[in-house]
Amino acid sequence: MAGRTNLAVWGDPIGHSRSPALHRAAYRELGLDWQYDRRRVDAGEFATALGTLDESWRGLSLTMPLKEVAHAAADELDAHARLTGAVNTLLLGDRRRGFNTDVGGIVDAFTDVGVSRLESVRILGAGATAASALVAAHDLGARRVEVRARRPEAAERLRRIAGELGAELTVTAFDEPTSGVDATIATLPTGTVLDPALAVPLAASGGILFEAAYAPWPSALAAGWPGHPVISGFEMLLHQAVRQVRIFLTGSQDQALPREDVIVSVMRSAAMGD
Repeated sequence: MAGRTNLAVWGDPIGHSRSPALHRAAYRELGLDWQYDRRRVDAGEFATALGTLDESWRGLSLTMPLKEVAHAAADELDAHARLTGAVNTLLLGDRRRGFNTDVGGIVDAFTDVGVSRLESVRILGAGATAASALVAAHDLGARRVEVRARRPEAAERLRRIAGELGAELTVTAFDEPTSGVDATIATLPTGTVLDPALAVPLAASGGILFEAAYAPWPSALAAGWPGHPVISGFEMLLHQAVRQVRIFLTGSQDQALPREDVIVSVMRSAAMGD
C-alpha cells in the first residue's frame, strides 16, 4: 500500500507480547495511520528477516532473544545501548539506529511513584535485564549497587558496566548476610520462587521493590514484600514503549510526545485490556 508506514515487535516467543496493544493505541491517539504488528523471529533468522524490509519500515521493537543481535546490526547506538550491549529498538532508514529504552523505562517507573533518587540499590539476578537495571540505578543516582546472583561469576558484564560508569558494585550469592538498601530491582526469570530463608531477609532489608516480572501478578516475591511499595514490571513495559513511540516519531527517546500524559493513559488502558 502506497504511503503505508510499518512497525513491528519481533522475538521468540512473541504471541504473548503486549507491544501491539501499546503501540497501536498510541498511534491512534496521535492520529497516525501506522501499522504495528508482531512476528516470531529467532536469533538465527534475524539478519535475513531484517534484510527483507523495504522503505515502508520505520522501526522495530525487539524482545528476547534478539537484543544482542540487534545491537550487532545497528550502525549507531545510543549511550544506554552501548553500555548494556542490548538494543530493544531499531530506528530504520539510511542508517540503523539502535536504542535501549528499558533503562529509561525502569527510571520512569520509579519516578512515577515519586522516587527520583536512590542512594543504594540491590539487583537480584545477573542476566540481560540486570544490565539495564544497573544503568538505571546509576541514572537514579545510586552510589552503591549490590548484585545477588546464583552464580556470582556470571556477573562479569555487570562489573564491566560498573567500571565504565564509575559505580561501586559488589557481587554476592543469594545467601550472604543482608544490609539495608533503598530499593531492590528483581530481574529473575518469571515464575522464580525463592526459598523463604532467602526471600524473607531480602524483603526485610530491601526497601522499595521493582519486580521486572508482571504476569502473573503478583509474583511470589512481590506477594511476600511487606511494608514497602512494590512496582510491577508492567510499568517498565509501558514506559519503555512510550520511549519507543518517541523514537519512531521524533528520532529521540528524550523528546516528549504531544499530550504525552494522554498518550500514556490510553496505552495503559489498551494494554491492561488486551
